Amino acid sequence: MQSRTFYNEILTEHNLHPEHKHPLIDPTDSMRGVNPSCGDDVTLQLTIGEDGVIQDGAFIGDGCAISQASADMMLDLVIGRTKEEAVQLKDTFMKMIKGKVTEEELEMLEEASSLQDIAHMPARVKCAVLGWRTLEQILENRGTGEVTTEGE
Repeated sequence: MQSRTFYNEILTEHNLHPEHKHPLIDPTDSMRGVNPSCGDDVTLQLTIGEDGVIQDGAFIGDGCAISQASADMMLDLVIGRTKEEAVQLKDTFMKMIKGKVTEEELEMLEEASSLQDIAHMPARVKCAVLGWRTLEQILENRGTGEVTTEGE
């Protein structure tokens, strides 16, 4: 298991210097994710090619450090991957949040695995999964809309 210091460093870096927090020019898909219980708000924008590869991605919005860092880490993982690979990563992340991930699966998540301890913080689960749930809806529905994490 990774140290709390590692978790804090990764979370802080992605929160203070998010690589993917900016508007995307001409995304093919965009969806807003909202966590009404705490005010997290993430609009995920993707450019998905005809071949199903996520060519680019970005997010805009506001929220706690966990929601913003998680969205940034997620985009690090899914850009350049197929929709199917992105779904697999999302499923693995959700398993991790539920405390049911294997070590091999955890390695697939790279820096996002630093959020593993969120499984022990029920109030923060909605924050961590907001970007991932929004990604899931984009990949399932292709287009625009809004998703909430109220029922997590």
